This record gives sequence, C-alpha cells and structure tokens, in this order.
Amino acid sequence: MTKEMLTLAVTAASIGFFHTLFGPDHYVPFIVMARSREWSYLRTFLVTLVCGIGHVGSSVVLGLAGVILGVAVEKLEIFESARGNWAAWALIAFGLIYFAYGIRRAVRNTPHTHAHVHSDGDSHQHEHTHFDEHAHMHGKWSLARPVPWALFVIFVLGPCEPLIPLIMYPAAQHSMVGMVLVAGIFSVVTIGTMVGVVFLATFGINLMPLRVFDRFGHAFSGFAILLCGCAITFLGL
Repeated sequence: MTKEMLTLAVTAASIGFFHTLFGPDHYVPFIVMARSREWSYLRTFLVTLVCGIGHVGSSVVLGLAGVILGVAVEKLEIFESARGNWAAWALIAFGLIYFAYGIRRAVRNTPHTHAHVHSDGDSHQHEHTHFDEHAHMHGKWSLARPVPWALFVIFVLGPCEPLIPLIMYPAAQHSMVGMVLVAGIFSVVTIGTMVGVVFLATFGINLMPLRVFDRFGHAFSGFAILLCGCAITFLGL
C-alpha cells in the first residue's frame, strides 16, 4: 500500500466514524424504536445492521457507477444532495406519523377503574386499559410492523455525503482496487459505529427505571425521529 493510499484509508476510517457519531439520525431512530417496541438486542442489532448496509451500500454503488461511467463528481454530488433532502423529509414524515400514532395510542390507553359486584355482595375495583386488549384481539395490522422496512427505505435514500467526493474519487485516481478498499473501510467503520452506539445506548436505557413513561413511548419515539429529520433539513446536521 502506497503512502497516499494509506492516508486515504485512515481518512476513510476517521470520516466514517465521526460522520456517523455526529449525525444523530444514524442511530437515534433505532434507539427509540428499540425502547418503545421492546425489541430484543438481536433484533435491534439486525435492523441497525441491515439499515446501515443499505445506507452505505447505496452510495458505494452510485460511486462505483460514477467512476466506471466517467460521471463528473460534481453531478454525483448534486444527486447525493437531492437524495439527502428526500431522506430528511421522509424521516420528518415518518416521525410525524409515528408521533400521531403514539399520541392516539397513549390517549386510548389511559388507565381507568371498573367496579365489580359479585352475587355474594362482595365488590372490588381493578384498573385496566382497553386499547391493549382490543389491539391484541382485533389489531391484525399495526403501524409498528412495517417500521423496520420504513427505516430501511429511508436509510437507503439517505446518502453518505463525504464518501464519493472525499474518498472514492481520490482513491480511484490510484486504482480501482484502492477505491474498493477505502470504500470498504469507510463502510465497515460507519456500520460498526452505528451498531456500537445503538447497542450501548439501548443497553444503558434498559437499565434505567423508565416504565412509568412507557405509555408515551411511541409518541416520544416519533417526536425524536421528527427532530432528527428537522435537524438535517433546517440545521444541516
């Protein structure tokens, strides 16, 4: 490996790590969904992994196609920027819809009491909710079921902005093998950082006594994802 390629490899790893760490949209959706949906660690890992592969894979494929076809990097940057806008607005729409779903669920799931009088004159009261019972009995379709697929589509739409102009095209000036190598390093570090942050945050949150807030868990998840989309669109994060 030449000195230039070694520099590009280190740059790829560094950009992949910090780009992911400073972009909350890379991990917040998985953290809040894992909590509100009570996903297992395995399912959380798999959903994050698959979405991460889709996220970096779409930019890698686009970069490879651009190099092979001789497309100018400026044109690819314009397309990547457009994809970023689509993904951000998709994240906003998803967060808004899920927030509304969470509010509706929280309101309908308000605990209340019923009095029961038995034939022997004994009476008692118990507290329960109706929504969970009816959802279990009649709710064959739930908004929560397509959540992983919705996240996957959003992450495939979302580009890795620095990958093509800062890593792939400079590496392509040396060799195709070098370009594939640095793209692979960037991808592994990006996905690894996503999975690591999600796992550590989910593990920490699960240790906290937050059951009292679980009624509003779906609403909070939708609001957090909505904020991520707004941060990308209006703050450029």
